[in-house]
Amino acid sequence: MFPESSDKSSTPASISAVEQPAAVTCSNCQACCCHLEVMLITETGVPKVYIAKDNWGGEVMRRLDDGWCAALDRDTMMCSIYEVRPLICREFEMAEYECVSEREAFGI
Repeated sequence: MFPESSDKSSTPASISAVEQPAAVTCSNCQACCCHLEVMLITETGVPKVYIAKDNWGGEVMRRLDDGWCAALDRDTMMCSIYEVRPLICREFEMAEYECVSEREAFGI
């Protein structure tokens, strides 16, 4: 119905597999977002041991000395409180722009 364009330079088929970033999955995630500061703005049931106060008195997820979220299981690189994780963590989607941006910041 529509005429086919002869310019194929911007079609996904013209992008080589080498240029395409690897798909982000649970098995290759590496939890880069767990370095971000997470403000607690709703009650989800985060255990108090994982909560800290920021410089302005707000509640945030506690981070360890190396900058990682205290709730991150270092053996699996998965959230140890996944069912009660903060709202911002629930809304942060794997492989979306922010995720890809954080991975790039870590050289992944």
